[in-house]
Amino acid sequence: MIPRPSYIEKILPYVDAPFVKILSGVRRCGKSTLLRMLMEELKKRGVPEGRILSYNLDSLQHEDIKTARRFYDDVKGRLAPEGKTYLFLDEIQEVESWEKAVNSLMTDCDVDICVTGSNSRMMSSEISTYLTGRYVSFKVFPLSFDEYMRFREAYGTPGERHTELARYLRYGGFPAIHLHEYTLDEAYTIVRDIYNATIFTDIVKRNEIRKVDQLERITRFVFDNIGRTFSAASISKYLKSENRVIGNETIYSYLSKLESAFILHRCSRYDIQGKELLKTQEKFYIADPAFRYSVLGYTPDSVAAMLENLVYLELLRRGYEVTVGKLGVTEIDFVATRQENRLYIQIAQRIESEATEKREYGRLLAIPDNYPKYVLSGDVFAGGNYQGIKTMRVADFLLSDEY
Repeated sequence: MIPRPSYIEKILPYVDAPFVKILSGVRRCGKSTLLRMLMEELKKRGVPEGRILSYNLDSLQHEDIKTARRFYDDVKGRLAPEGKTYLFLDEIQEVESWEKAVNSLMTDCDVDICVTGSNSRMMSSEISTYLTGRYVSFKVFPLSFDEYMRFREAYGTPGERHTELARYLRYGGFPAIHLHEYTLDEAYTIVRDIYNATIFTDIVKRNEIRKVDQLERITRFVFDNIGRTFSAASISKYLKSENRVIGNETIYSYLSKLESAFILHRCSRYDIQGKELLKTQEKFYIADPAFRYSVLGYTPDSVAAMLENLVYLELLRRGYEVTVGKLGVTEIDFVATRQENRLYIQIAQRIESEATEKREYGRLLAIPDNYPKYVLSGDVFAGGNYQGIKTMRVADFLLSDEY
């Protein structure tokens, strides 16, 4: 197992605290492996194996305990007779009303609980109802560029970081892709399986969706328009051009389900001058670039949007709340806020003309505060400062520890 310390270091302080640890994220992003890493850490701390109990609830082995009562009884019957039992429950959403069972275990037994999940049941109102004040959540993402580089060192033949960024953008960050030297076709076969399992298990089956074709067409449209301001009307118009009529409410419902399955992330707009979130013209970003390329294929004109997507995901990994900035009639790619810290970021695939330079730097120079500002580029010549704005290549930014 390749360590993922950025997650382990966040979770460990809550071990032996009276909180359920909830790890949520898209399928196959590495949640199960994180559970195994936590179990290994407990063993290093001297916890006997007999006090560590794990369930993989996706397995047929546990098919007969998928109700809260049966699950509760089964777990209670396996707890260590003495001392605290550490429970690791993988894909807990497979248990009906799991929140009740987990809450009862926390109340009735001497346990420390960590769970994972891959869909909306991990952020539903039931969690707040049954676990109010008794849980902490951790969002898990596919591999960051830094983690990807460590996988390449262990399982491949890594090149120079800027060359590797191009490969990372094409292959994405699902850990399974980087355990061997797969071709792109082989890698995309794996990713399509992840995509199909998520669409049909976590969305279609769970929500009893009948018009699967509509869902798939909307998904493909969003994948093809990553990083562009969105309106339901634009999707409706696109579908109408294909002689398919669908209402705005249905479109938003499908998008919400894609978010709940962690395939999409919604990025709201923020009025920098008015200091308020706006309710229209948000953007969507994808959980991993390989989703887009495995479904739609690769096109050179998608690179700029995918670079933007990589930066967005990295900011989320580091705990920032990310919005699209509105400044008068212009747009700032990202306004990233974490407690009292804020960053403004513009991203350009290349800065090859004076017009591009004026556009990217001019927007940041117009912001009337002194928070750090970045222009990020895939350009080989990117670097240095321009009137206090730091210019970096995207690969360097993704690996930087300065923000």
